[in-house]
Amino acid sequence: MLRKPCLGLRNCLFKIGMRPITANNILRIRFLFTRLFLLLVAASAIAGNVSADITLPQLFSDHMVLQRQSSVPVWGTATPNEKLMISFGESEYKVTANAGGRWSTMIRTGGAGGPFELGVSSEDSDLKVGFTNVMVGDVWICAGQSNMEWPVNKALNPETEIEKAKNFSNVRLFSIETSSSPTPLEDFGVVTPWSVCGPDSVKEFSAVGYFFGRELSRKLDDVPIGLIDSTWGGTRCEAWTSRESLDEVESLAPLLKHWDEQKELVTSRNHPANIYNAMVAPMTRFPVRGFIWYQGEANVGRGHQYGTLFPTLISDWRKQFGSEELPFYFVQLAPYKYEGRGENALQELWDAQLKTAKTVPGTGMVVTTDVGNLEDIHPRNKQTVGQRLALLAFGDCYAEELKDNPVEGETCGPLFESISKSGAQVRVTFKHAGESLRLRGQDTTLKGFSVCGEDRVFHPAVATIVDDVVVDLICSKVPDPVEVRYGWNAEFEMNLTNDSGLPASPFRSDDFPLASEGKNF
Repeated sequence: MLRKPCLGLRNCLFKIGMRPITANNILRIRFLFTRLFLLLVAASAIAGNVSADITLPQLFSDHMVLQRQSSVPVWGTATPNEKLMISFGESEYKVTANAGGRWSTMIRTGGAGGPFELGVSSEDSDLKVGFTNVMVGDVWICAGQSNMEWPVNKALNPETEIEKAKNFSNVRLFSIETSSSPTPLEDFGVVTPWSVCGPDSVKEFSAVGYFFGRELSRKLDDVPIGLIDSTWGGTRCEAWTSRESLDEVESLAPLLKHWDEQKELVTSRNHPANIYNAMVAPMTRFPVRGFIWYQGEANVGRGHQYGTLFPTLISDWRKQFGSEELPFYFVQLAPYKYEGRGENALQELWDAQLKTAKTVPGTGMVVTTDVGNLEDIHPRNKQTVGQRLALLAFGDCYAEELKDNPVEGETCGPLFESISKSGAQVRVTFKHAGESLRLRGQDTTLKGFSVCGEDRVFHPAVATIVDDVVVDLICSKVPDPVEVRYGWNAEFEMNLTNDSGLPASPFRSDDFPLASEGKNF
């Protein structure tokens, strides 16, 4: 349709070029330029009448899951001012694209179910986009670095797990390829679109995410589960947090200044906010049930700062996704010998994670001290991690829904509550002990406890479970103990559990200065 205006433009230029610009030809040149102007106007008008495709973000595809009982935005682009009809199930919604071609509307999902069809069609042309096998259920974002990224085909018993995935077609999977950006993006770069869970689709999917979703599917019966895999190994917490929220925290100013001064690293994946911009921001309009998170390895050595960074990320994501009450469940790092990160580097990050779980509402922490490998930063047992994350959800955000079929026992491991002192003895009280505290497996000696006196030098203590929720400690080298630590030893020896077999979190009763204080980057 643009060929005639283009030919006219070429002819005009040819005629001007063939004649010398003299006084006798001025009127002719003026006429030709006038004609050229009119041809350009005509070309613009013709181009303006060509219909643009109807497009939606990549989050929308066949087999997708929409959050149940929600107002879900559906948005995209079309021809400017085009009238559109959005259909979902038996409902229809009308919307008109604005002058820039953008459009958006809200649909109501109702209770869990499906499959449904979601369609967007033009009332001005025969253009239409449609998605089939759309389910309504619960959508969870599975995010973090390599231990969340770790795929099913590298977990324990991969062949068996991959084969069993065919039994969980009510679980749907969506993966975001690794990407970073200095500014927030409106859509992802490359994705693996929504797919029905099965042997082929689950192989490269997050193992922790899949095993979490599988447990939800088992317990919640007919509720479809949508899992979004947004992961990248070796990445730092600050890169997953929006710059807007980072800027609001005064103590993070040195970290931000450090990165801002290195102009050549503006596109680095670990630059503050860069991963958030590319792998989180494009989906913040999409309603979700909550988040599961496994990250922190890249921040080991800056445990004190992580105590601020991590709660900032949680608050940020809740704000960006539009609800301060969204559940956020996370995994405490597994034991591993981090070389060159400083004294007690891992324990100090554990401390930050524990404090986050205790102080930030709507969070829960999975302890993995019993499934780690000191020589491998990527423990293969992702099944237990996913199951424990699901337990947190069952005992928290799904508690009301499961009141007629509740989970038996505790849904998290013992957590330090308080200490009391009597002479040379210290008594430690725990929450979430269940019916009683236990030793793991066949162990007969309680390990991992240490005490210190006023000199702040810690020594191993003899520990004894004396009743359901209390451990007594005594150490001949510390006749007047004042503080207690658990798991703060080079061997990471810990074996205290509750009667559900869930391990106790490492902790410290003291508030002594940490080795990582002042380490900002």
